[in-house]
Amino acid sequence: MRDNPSTALDEARAWLRDARRVAVLTGAGVSAESGVPTFRDAQTGLWARFRPEDLATEQAFRRNPGRVWDWYAERREKLLGVQPNAGHHALAAFARRAPGRLTLITQNVDGLHQLAGSEGVLCLHGRLADDRWLDLPRPCCNLARAVPGRPPRCAGCGNLVRPGVVWFGEALPTQALDAAQQAVQACDVMLVVGTAGAVYPAAGLAHQARQAGARVVVLNIGPSELDGIAHAVLRGPSSQLLPALLDVSFHFSINRVREGEAQTVRPVRQAKPTK
Repeated sequence: MRDNPSTALDEARAWLRDARRVAVLTGAGVSAESGVPTFRDAQTGLWARFRPEDLATEQAFRRNPGRVWDWYAERREKLLGVQPNAGHHALAAFARRAPGRLTLITQNVDGLHQLAGSEGVLCLHGRLADDRWLDLPRPCCNLARAVPGRPPRCAGCGNLVRPGVVWFGEALPTQALDAAQQAVQACDVMLVVGTAGAVYPAAGLAHQARQAGARVVVLNIGPSELDGIAHAVLRGPSSQLLPALLDVSFHFSINRVREGEAQTVRPVRQAKPTK
């Protein structure tokens, strides 16, 4: 594993230049740099006394649908003013510049990748902005016609509307997970960005990529449980490292990176040519 900052960055960039297919897995650290609270951070104020099991399970929703709905409504409201950061934009720009080469897989539910312009994002944990029915929908169930409430419900059968995220104890969306597994098994390079690598099956994707012969590069502010299988580890904010690594509309200053001080790594915008 390469963990010398400058050497790891240079090698990873070379691997990306040669790669025909690239898979990227992003976690909460990417969105945290835009100001999105992590799941644990969101349990503040009135919500601090509740356990995750009280707010993010099907059982909790069935016991107290109003409480759970209100918590997710507050999380949705907090996202309204949040914008993608340079890391989100770098991934979107890379995909536009090299169509068909990049598959973006995310554990995040905030939709910031899509807001930055990324298409075909594989959302392993669903999307916070989406709704779906709690129980198997009947012909009368139409989300557009749900009766408003906390939560909304079907006027015909009473089926409740729930947030379109994956709760604890639920399986990941089969279609998204299957596509993600295919992508990591076929890629030449896999980037694991902003995640501690502790949540499975998402973290298992990096192991699959490594076993299939891909180069694995971990980008994270702190240590990750996937560092041990990585070919290169880059320490620092993804909003700085991704533009540098992907060579998108930034030049990279690595003067201080060579000293191992990731927090001083700064992306420097290219000067616009004078007319």
